Amino acid sequence: MEDLQLVDINRGSRILKLLGDPTRLTMMKLLQSHDCCVCEFVSIFSISQPAISQHIRKLKDARLVNEERRGQWVFYSLQKNHPDYSFVTAVLDQLPDQNRLVSELEAQGLRISCT
Repeated sequence: MEDLQLVDINRGSRILKLLGDPTRLTMMKLLQSHDCCVCEFVSIFSISQPAISQHIRKLKDARLVNEERRGQWVFYSLQKNHPDYSFVTAVLDQLPDQNRLVSELEAQGLRISCT
């Protein structure tokens, strides 16, 4: 296992608090391997767009995710330049992948609606 850069306790605590929410944790795990937009998260989690936007806002405020506009859609990805990226990925690497959620979206034709 590669050596992880030590993370300040306060920053680590804030990150772990953000990741302590199951929806945000699942979002981050999905973003580890897939760029996603809000409409995809709405379909995956079956919760409202404003609720998804609140989760995204918290992750953006912590600079854990990037946003990129593609046409009329805004896609989110992990912020790989975050100073604590290795800490975040070390946590995410302990979780099972969530690719089935993206596969289900694709099977329903919902994944391509955002591209």
